Amino acid sequence: MGLWDLRSLLCVDNFRAVFHTQGILRPEWGNFPFRGDWFSHLYQPLIKYQNHQQSRMREAQLGAHTVRTHGVTLARKHMHDWLILMLLAAIVVILNVINPFYRYVGKDMMADIKYPMKENTVPVWAVPVYAILLPMVVFLLFYLRRPDVYDLHHAILGLLFSVLVTGVITDAIKDAVGRPRPDFFWRCFPDGKDVYDQWGNVECHGQKDILKDGRKSFPSGHTSWSFAGLGFLSLYLSGKIQAFDRRGHVAKLCIVFLPLLVASLVAISRVDDYRHHWQDVFAGGLIGLIVAMFCYLQFFPPPYHVDGWGTYAYFRVQEEIHASMQPTNALNAEAQDENHQNESNNASMEMSSTVDPGTAVEDLESGRRET
Repeated sequence: MGLWDLRSLLCVDNFRAVFHTQGILRPEWGNFPFRGDWFSHLYQPLIKYQNHQQSRMREAQLGAHTVRTHGVTLARKHMHDWLILMLLAAIVVILNVINPFYRYVGKDMMADIKYPMKENTVPVWAVPVYAILLPMVVFLLFYLRRPDVYDLHHAILGLLFSVLVTGVITDAIKDAVGRPRPDFFWRCFPDGKDVYDQWGNVECHGQKDILKDGRKSFPSGHTSWSFAGLGFLSLYLSGKIQAFDRRGHVAKLCIVFLPLLVASLVAISRVDDYRHHWQDVFAGGLIGLIVAMFCYLQFFPPPYHVDGWGTYAYFRVQEEIHASMQPTNALNAEAQDENHQNESNNASMEMSSTVDPGTAVEDLESGRRET
């Protein structure tokens, strides 16, 4: 057997003993340039980088994307959406300025539109307060509990879209239909003396602005705005508290139904005040609720979904961070395997160098002679 074959056998036997020691290299190898603590420095950059990547994931999961760090960037990304919102607001103003369709109103129709004029139980100025500002306060409270700029931004954007799209649809139908309100008679004839032309149509002598509003009964604007804003809030709450998690916590539904109850009471008040017919509030509530559902699902998963508590944008960011970490983890694993292999090779070479090859050969040859 050649000298290198004998040396390789010695390397195998001595390499096995390396893993039973406390360190990779023994103290008597002090002159050897590679110490056991030298290899630990190879892993420090990799470990630090892995910890940095893990901290990035942890921060994203805890809501590291705040208004201060990503608010301006997110608003610029959705700049076209905000411009469309401004356009919708301008359309709502225009639809309220133009005159509605002047429908024929005869004397035989007065039985359904001769109810007394009353004050609004829910004034007009209160509608934006409970349909827009109140949901925004709820969004802000959830943001303070768990800072997530995507959730706050998309909730406000979806709410405004829900209300303004509903306002455009409602006012457009109002102007196109021109249905008289239940108190139209007293709007048209404040003194109670009705006058008709040769065709039997009314010849009103009331105030123009009151008459103009008196022909905008269908559908109910109070009701549609209420269900658009509070309906969106109801969907938002159902997702945040996971009301449909299949655990049977019926108490959560009370929180979900509360905004819808308020919207329903507003709708009933419009009928009680003789400002709308029941068909008006039914159609208004249906429009507002349908638009709210479409706008909510544009930014959030369905409330019954397992991820219904977050936004699509939030989970998209999580996927991007996870995908960016995959190649890095693979490279780190390869680097660690290569360092382990180099460490083992260096240790085995040092162990083999400490053994005298001549002595090993003489021992083996003497053993052969004895046999």
